[in-house]
Amino acid sequence: ANGSPVTHSLNSLVQGTVVEGTVTSESDIRVDGTIKGKLICNAKVIIGPGGIIEGEIKCKNAVIEGKFQGTLEVAELLNIRENANVSGDVRTDKLIIQSGAVFNVNCTMGALKLGNNPI
Repeated sequence: ANGSPVTHSLNSLVQGTVVEGTVTSESDIRVDGTIKGKLICNAKVIIGPGGIIEGEIKCKNAVIEGKFQGTLEVAELLNIRENANVSGDVRTDKLIIQSGAVFNVNCTMGALKLGNNPI
């Protein structure tokens, strides 16, 4: 074995749960509650229909059905669903926005260069 787990785990933050501060995850995380702060995820971030994140997200992939406000950095694919409400600054390599989504952002596309993060 090369040390990486074979099982694919999913963290879930349920509705009615509020987290303030920094959340770090190596596996997928689904947010149906609220995060105020920073979310750093080495995999996929899913914001459910009732989920709210205010602050900063850095992740590999993201699916947003709920609300996001702040700075969002997605290394690969960002998928904005029809009921999503996204505002702030977005950097992503690839982007899908479904009809009906609210997407009021400053968006930069293209592969992110690690270690080249303007303050």
